[in-house]
This record gives sequence, structure tokens and C-alpha cells, in this order.
Amino acid sequence: MANQLHIYTNNPTAGKTDGTEASSGTGLIPISVTLDASKAESAAVKCAVRCDDGYKIDGGVTVSLKGTSSAKWKLAKDGDFVDSKAALDGAIWQDKIVLADVADDNVIFWAKGMSSEDEPPQKDTSVSIEAVGKVVVA
Repeated sequence: MANQLHIYTNNPTAGKTDGTEASSGTGLIPISVTLDASKAESAAVKCAVRCDDGYKIDGGVTVSLKGTSSAKWKLAKDGDFVDSKAALDGAIWQDKIVLADVADDNVIFWAKGMSSEDEPPQKDTSVSIEAVGKVVVA
């Protein structure tokens, strides 16, 4: 059975079906941030999770971080934040979140990448965002 649960990026809209599907293992369309490590910066990216048309999640979707540098990333549920700065300032950032009412339209969440002053410049591709839930026919 194909995967009917997907993660989207590129400014998705809550309750809609827009956004760009993030790559699933290919690295072609990553969820990424560019940071200046010398400034210990952080940046947030608006993301969404949704099922294919005609499917929904029975229960919740657990979204978590996997990989070598996953401690440099956090996740947050959406609080109707107007932009990434509002999300950075107002969100409750966690290692994993559970999203309810996931069906075939966008449920928004945020991913935050962080740098520290002691890390060298790098392109770190070691972290994956994983969404897990029981997909059923709607």
C-alpha cells in the first residue's frame, strides 16, 4: 500500500491543499533553514501534514525528529501564527508533537532549526521529520 500521509512545505495554508510536498528520502525538496552559526540563530519553517484525497487519520499523527543532529531542531503545533517570527516567539517547541483531525486538508505545524556558536559552517542533511498515524478511508 502506498503512503497516503505526507508532509508539505512552501507556506501551506491551514484547511487547504496547497504547499509543496517535502521530499521523502530523496533530498530534492527538503525542509531547510540557512543560519549564521556565529550568531547562534534560529529560524522557523511553516509545514503541514495531510492525507491523500479520501483518507484520514484514525487518532492523531505523531510528528517527530530523527537523525544525528535532531537536537538542533524542534517542532510546534500551530497557534495561528501570522509568520515565522510570531511562531519563533510564541510557539511551544518540542521534540515531538501530536496533531489531531488530520484528513485530506492541511494541518499546520512549525519546524525550527537552530545553530550554536561553536559549530562550523556545514550543510547538515542528517535530520528527518517523521509523521506516523493510522491511515483509514474517510
